[in-house]
Amino acid sequence: MSNISRRQFITLASAAAAGTAMAPMGLLQVRRAIANDKCFPASFTVDGFGTLSELLPLNTSELGDVPGKGDLRNTPLLRLPKGFQYTAIGIRGVPMSDGVLTPGDHDGMAAFPGSYGNTILVRNHELSIDEDEAGNTAGCLAPNGNQYDPFTGNNNPSGFGGGGTSTIIVDRYGNKVKDYVSLGGTIRNCAGGPTPWGSWISCEENVSTPATDGRNTKKHGYNFEVPSELGEAVDPIPLVEMGRMNHEAVSVGRDGIVYETEDRGDSIYYKYVPKIRGRARKFGDLQEGGDLYAMVIDKDQKSNCNGASLPINELQGTKVVDTRGLGRGDKVGSMLPFLGQSLKVSWVKLEDVDPEEDTLRFEAQSKGAAVFWRGEGAWYHRGKHYWVCSGAGDAAEGQVWCYDPDSETVTMIVESTDENLLDGPDNMTVAFDGTIYLCEDGTGGNQGDANFSQYIVGVDEEGGLFQFAHNIIPDDTSEFGGACFSPDGRYMYVNSQGIGITYCIWREDGRLITPRTYLKDRRRGFFKRRWNR
Repeated sequence: MSNISRRQFITLASAAAAGTAMAPMGLLQVRRAIANDKCFPASFTVDGFGTLSELLPLNTSELGDVPGKGDLRNTPLLRLPKGFQYTAIGIRGVPMSDGVLTPGDHDGMAAFPGSYGNTILVRNHELSIDEDEAGNTAGCLAPNGNQYDPFTGNNNPSGFGGGGTSTIIVDRYGNKVKDYVSLGGTIRNCAGGPTPWGSWISCEENVSTPATDGRNTKKHGYNFEVPSELGEAVDPIPLVEMGRMNHEAVSVGRDGIVYETEDRGDSIYYKYVPKIRGRARKFGDLQEGGDLYAMVIDKDQKSNCNGASLPINELQGTKVVDTRGLGRGDKVGSMLPFLGQSLKVSWVKLEDVDPEEDTLRFEAQSKGAAVFWRGEGAWYHRGKHYWVCSGAGDAAEGQVWCYDPDSETVTMIVESTDENLLDGPDNMTVAFDGTIYLCEDGTGGNQGDANFSQYIVGVDEEGGLFQFAHNIIPDDTSEFGGACFSPDGRYMYVNSQGIGITYCIWREDGRLITPRTYLKDRRRGFFKRRWNR
């Protein structure tokens, strides 16, 4: 093994080939066809950006009093490849520009173009109502009073902001310019996704109501749209017709259709078709309403490699395709023979999209919707929608799926095979060149090892795996989250949840963050034809 000795895949992804139109599934099928074993392509790793080494942040002198951690000056926080630099900003407990202490539990995030060459980051905070983050229980308490829920039920005192989002404006040197609360009064905002018109959809991973939690004054379990550059907390309007459920993430295509994941052990993959489909161009358009659908995988399809049938389970009185794998408690069957195979899908419309209880997925299952284990991070790239199922598969350690709306097919493109090899990918993003980056959120394997900590793992255009970043904060094994790229592809921004830090990572020479193979294709002229037209 090369740089990724702690983890490997037997089944691998193939990201979109640089400078070609071939999809991840196409490359994976080509590799399958030439492999000795027609069912499972051989595992391999690539150099990526090279060996990782401990590195101090450029602003290490500013880290003398990190809330909950103390003095981190001259303490390496990341291992990165040679030729990279980073800063550590947006730190939990540090006062923001609006006077609010930076909320903790940094999670999903996206980057948007700002003025004067700056980048705007809208960042989720996966906080419960009064969660204590280094002595701060206020959470995302909006100074302008724009809170979805003031959490004053049952005579609960005000002063809690719960989860939500904060917005950070970052300059081209990785320094914070301004930051503020941009959404308040929600609960456990885990991930979400950017829209083509420059807003962020933040998702509540919580379905509590005043009846189940007396501190609430409203029902939770909704998505909220946040403008990328408002300057203050948005007036929070729940996107009710997107469904009330244990939301995780969304991906939004140029047609304005929103695809949604659900963090449940028997979750569904949803799509929300706005009434103004094809004309959603600005903040607020999604509030006009729409229809919600659930994905159905055709049960009669067979594996191209060995003729196996799809795993079927009976849920809510209906037989459905169950993609969760043998590693799950139901032990309904393996998806491995279907690696890289495009499966035909259809959609069923859901009616009770705002149920009093957490039953939306049950309606979907009763109508034949396919089941996934814990839908997590999602991303849109070149016409396709990718998402992670954390903990799915034979080894219960995660899958990555890709939906192609043009062909109405879905394809499993990654499955981890052992908790010690890849331990629960969660948030994800896709770079300019099609490289997939997975944020680990491990809960098993080497967790008892004092040296255990999380990685960002890249999957290149040929399916090779490489490590890109490694969390080495002392006594912190928490997950990475919110990985995303600047609009020009030269910076990666990512969060470390436990300590509550946002990292800005870039190459010293200013080049795009992309492996060498893509740079070679760029010199051959592919980059010019693909991106400068």
